Amino acid sequence: MNKITSLFTVSVLSGVITLGAYKLLFDKEVTNTQAVVWENKTPQSVVKSVNYAAESTDFSNAAEAALDFVVHVKNINVSKYQTYSLQDFMYGYQPQTKERKQVGSGSGVIISEDGYVVTNNHVIQNATELEVTLNNNKTYKAQVVGTDSKMDIALLKLDTNDTFNYAVFGNSDAIRVGEWVLAVGNPYNLNSTVTAGIVSAKARNLTNDGIQSFIQTDAAINPGNSGGALVNVRGELIGINTMITSTTGSYVGYAFAVPSNITKKIIEDLVQYGNVQHATIGIEGGELNAAAAKELNLDVTQGFYVNRVMPNSGAEKAGIKSGDVIIQLDDQKVNSFSALSSYLNSKRPDEEIDITLLRKGKEIVAKVKLSKKELGQFAYNGILLENITPQDKQKFRINDGVKIAEITNPDFIEYASILTNSIIIRIDGQLVKSAQDANKLLAAKSDRQKTRMEIITPNGKQLQLIL
Repeated sequence: MNKITSLFTVSVLSGVITLGAYKLLFDKEVTNTQAVVWENKTPQSVVKSVNYAAESTDFSNAAEAALDFVVHVKNINVSKYQTYSLQDFMYGYQPQTKERKQVGSGSGVIISEDGYVVTNNHVIQNATELEVTLNNNKTYKAQVVGTDSKMDIALLKLDTNDTFNYAVFGNSDAIRVGEWVLAVGNPYNLNSTVTAGIVSAKARNLTNDGIQSFIQTDAAINPGNSGGALVNVRGELIGINTMITSTTGSYVGYAFAVPSNITKKIIEDLVQYGNVQHATIGIEGGELNAAAAKELNLDVTQGFYVNRVMPNSGAEKAGIKSGDVIIQLDDQKVNSFSALSSYLNSKRPDEEIDITLLRKGKEIVAKVKLSKKELGQFAYNGILLENITPQDKQKFRINDGVKIAEITNPDFIEYASILTNSIIIRIDGQLVKSAQDANKLLAAKSDRQKTRMEIITPNGKQLQLIL
C-alpha cells in the first residue's frame, strides 16, 4: 500500500513538473512568437485592414449627419400661353391667357448655418420659383445667388433667418480610389435616400475640352439625386452628385460628382465676386501616353507635355519652357489633362503653386503665380481659343476677334485644317473683342444650346459655324 501511494505521489509530481516546464517554456515561446508576428506588421497595414473592411465599416453616423444637411429642391417653372376659341376668330375676341406650371426636382446641400445651399445648375435652370424642403419636412423659398454652368454648380440662399445644420467640407484631393462613400439625395422623389459605394476613379473627364473633372463612384445615383451630397465615412462632404452615364436614364453602375474642393472654390467666388474666377498656368500642350511619348522621344508616358508657353504668363515668368513635362502640382500627381484642370479649378488668379516638371530627364520645381484664364487661352467644346495678336489684326485687317488656336474635339477634326488659326468675329451676332468677351458669352450657354460663330479663315473666306 505504501509503495502504491509512493508511486502515485511520484506520478503526480512528475506530471506537475512536466506541465509546469511545458507551461514555462512553450507558452513563453508562443507569446514571443506572437510578439514577433505583430512587430513585423506595420500599424498602417493593421489599421487599413480594420477600417476599410466592409463588414466592420459603420455608415450609420455619416448617413445620420448627412440627412440633416441634404435637402429636396423643387424647381417650379410657370409659363403663360394663350387659348383660342371659334368665337375669337369669328368675332375678334381676345384670346384667354392661361398659366402652365411645370415642376422639376433634385437635391441640394446646406453649406452654412444661415442657409446657403449648393446644388446643380441644371436642377434650378429656368426656375420661376424655388422651394427647398428639409429632412424634417420644413419648407422654405430660395433665391439664386449665382451659377457656374460649365461645372454645373448653383448657389442658393434660403429666405429665412433660421439656423441650420450644415455640411463640413472634406478634402476631395485626399480621397483614394476604393474608399467608401455615401450618396445622399432624393431620387424619384424618394426623400432622404442613402446609397453606399466606393470611389471608382478620380479626375474623370466626360467632355472634349478637359475642363470638367469628376469623382466617379458606383454608389447608386438616379434622377433626383442631382445636387445631393457625396460624403465619406466621417460624414464630410467630398462631392456634389451631378450625373450618371446610362443608356436607360437610370443607374447602371457609373455616377459622377463635382469634387468638394472645386465646389467650395466656385461658391466662394460667387459670393465674393459674383462670378467664377478661373486661373491658368499659361501653357498649351497635351497629356502624355505611350504613343505620344514615342513620337516626342520621351522616357515618361504620364504627365502634361508643354508645347507652348503663353507670353507674359506665370509659366513664362517662372522659366517653364516648351518641351517640359509637368508631373506634379504642389503635392498632386498629374497624369492627365483633367487631373491638371481639376487642381487648377480649385485655385484663383494670383495664387502661387509649386510645379514639378521634367526637363531633359532632370526633375525641376518651379514656383508659378497663376493668372486669369482670359489672359491666355480657354477651351469651349474642344476648341481652344486665344486673344489675337497685332500681327493677326494686320493680316486680317480687323481690330477685334478671337483666334481658334487648336481643335481637340474629334467631331471637328476633319475641319481642323480649315478652322485652325481662323478668327471668330461674332458669336450669336455679338461682336467679340477679346477672349474674355468670348468666355462670358459661351459660359452663359448650356450644353444643349446652339452657338453660331462668324469666322474668317486663314485664306480670308468668311464662314458661319454652328455648334
